[in-house]
Amino acid sequence: MKKKSGIIEEFKKFITRGNVMDMAVGVIVGSAFTAIVTSLNTDIISPILGIFGGVDFSDLQITLGTSKNAPVLKYGSFITAVINFLIIAMIIFLIIKIMNKISEGIKSKIDNEDEEIVDNTKVCPYCMEKIVKEASRCPHCTSIIKETDDSN
Repeated sequence: MKKKSGIIEEFKKFITRGNVMDMAVGVIVGSAFTAIVTSLNTDIISPILGIFGGVDFSDLQITLGTSKNAPVLKYGSFITAVINFLIIAMIIFLIIKIMNKISEGIKSKIDNEDEEIVDNTKVCPYCMEKIVKEASRCPHCTSIIKETDDSN
């Protein structure tokens, strides 16, 4: 019985690890997102393409044989699946591009704030530590800083 409980414990650890849970959430969100994109393609994009091209892809098929039970190749459904894939890929690309721009903007803002902090400092002439320019006393060595002393 000891080996069985060990395997169960290992399985519990595996299933509750963060990356497994993240993956599960990703699959669920991905499924919902796929349904949205499929609807976008089926209900909006395909009819618009049908206006310009005069073809509804979902009806395209070839019957292999002449009997009633002959297999049917529904290549129109395949074309629709390829279009769905391209739309999903494009939307994900645009979302990632937007997220990267937002991330760069936030990073740039943080970097600018850091530069402002650096610009607002001077060096204590006694202990050589950085202090705020407006400081009248060094917090490191407690020396009194003269107003005219603006060494950097």
